[in-house]
Amino acid sequence: MKASRIDDPAISRSPLAIQGLTVSYGQKPVVYSVDFITPPGSLTAIVGPNGAGKSTMLKAALGIKRRLSGEVLVYGEPYEQQSCHVAYVPQRNSVDWDFPATVLDVVVMGLFRDLRWWQLTRRHHRDMALECLCRVGMEAFAKRQIGQLSGGQQQRVFLARALAQSADLTILDEPFAGVDAATEKAIVEVLKSLKRQGKTLLCVHHDLSTVRDYFDHVLLLNVRRIAAGPVDKAFTEKTLQEAYGGRLSSLQLEQIVMPSATTQKV
Repeated sequence: MKASRIDDPAISRSPLAIQGLTVSYGQKPVVYSVDFITPPGSLTAIVGPNGAGKSTMLKAALGIKRRLSGEVLVYGEPYEQQSCHVAYVPQRNSVDWDFPATVLDVVVMGLFRDLRWWQLTRRHHRDMALECLCRVGMEAFAKRQIGQLSGGQQQRVFLARALAQSADLTILDEPFAGVDAATEKAIVEVLKSLKRQGKTLLCVHHDLSTVRDYFDHVLLLNVRRIAAGPVDKAFTEKTLQEAYGGRLSSLQLEQIVMPSATTQKV
């Protein structure tokens, strides 16, 4: 593996390269021998059925869950040495929303890696956090306790916290789950603006009908890697049927795979 960091330019340039990743619950592997090199500057969807190991793969890559085997590299070096380049937006159901923190406090937490233990947050840190809240349309809620927000508002706040980290790679675990249409649109606009800045984004995503509109790359996963690459090449009837075990109907596939009328006009 060490040689691959030197010999493979794609790995040394990649914000996240996963090699041979396996995660097991007891005797059952939930992610098995997955290889994936995240293209720099891409907006990538991780797609697959429930129980496919999408969230588990990301948590194992980030060290939140134990890896049975495999290596995770950030710009060609172990993730543990390069974690400062990565921001993570977890699933909403994994967060303690009763924690006594305001919206602004939560976003300021995204700046902690830039602060030393002896430093207190200063006015410019809070100004930076407020700017990030403005980018997601949540500045008016800065003093609100985080648990008093709606699901969509909470998701915007955690995206603002990720923005505060100014990371090269942002990983989002189901960012559109349980949010309204306005929040989904706002999140997509922020993600696309980050991509235009050269940032890399990796999202667990469930709505197959919006993959072509939101993302330029895709990883299809069902315990194993099924396919990966640009959406127009990897997101096909064949790979979808393989990932979903043939459970998608012809009508569903036509609606998912064929570009929408809006996309065609663009």
